[in-house]
Amino acid sequence: MQKGDGETVTVPGMSEETFATQSDAESWLGLHWRELRDEGVEQVVLVEDGRVVYPMSLLDPE
Repeated sequence: MQKGDGETVTVPGMSEETFATQSDAESWLGLHWRELRDEGVEQVVLVEDGRVVYPMSLLDPE
């Protein structure tokens, strides 16, 4: 969970999550993105085996 500049954001009651599949991660994000954004999270990063797959913005499209 990060700000747009990559700075880590800590959200009370939420820790880094691990998922079995990319689909599971995206489903979880679909359920929690508003809460994350309300806490100042601007993007999350999908990582697989230590490799960044892609960042996912939580900001509204411009």
